[in-house]
Amino acid sequence: MSQAATVSSNNLPYADLPPIVAALFEAKAKKGLSFEAISKAIGRDEIWVAAAFYGQAKMSPEELEAVANVLDIPTASVQSELGSHWWPNRGGLGPMPPTDPVLYRLYESVLVYGHAIKAVVHEKFGDGIMSMIDCKVNVTKKPDPKGDRVVLTFDGKFLPYAKW
Repeated sequence: MSQAATVSSNNLPYADLPPIVAALFEAKAKKGLSFEAISKAIGRDEIWVAAAFYGQAKMSPEELEAVANVLDIPTASVQSELGSHWWPNRGGLGPMPPTDPVLYRLYESVLVYGHAIKAVVHEKFGDGIMSMIDCKVNVTKKPDPKGDRVVLTFDGKFLPYAKW
C-alpha cells in the first residue's frame, strides 16, 4: 500500500522528538503497516512499539535495526538519532492537560475515577502504587450492539511504599 505520506516534524507532538520520528511515521504510512504488524516483525508488543515511535520508550540497537529493516529506512539514520546517546523524555510530550480528544478523555478518566481507583488499590494491596515501569498495556476492540467498546487494560506491578 504505497501512498504519499508526510509528517511535519515542526508540528506537535513531533516537534519535541528527534526528526527521525517523522521518517518512521512516514515510512509506516507508506508501507501501510500497523503498529501491530511492526510489533510482530520485531518481537515486541504493539503499545510498546507505538510508545517507542512517540519517544516514550527506548529501543535497543537490535530493535532499531529491526524497525529500520521493516520500514526500509537506513539503519544508520535511525541509530544516529535514537541510538545509545538518546534517552526518552517520558511523559513530556504535548500540553497538559492534553487537547487531543482521545488523550483528554484518558486524562479525564483519571480526574473522575482516579481517587476511586486509588482507594480500591489501597484496599486490595495496601499502601503503594502501580508501576508504570513494569506495566503492560493492552487495547482491544469489543463489539457491542450500541457501538464498539474500547477495552484498556493496565497490568502493572504493585510497589509498596518503603518504611525507614
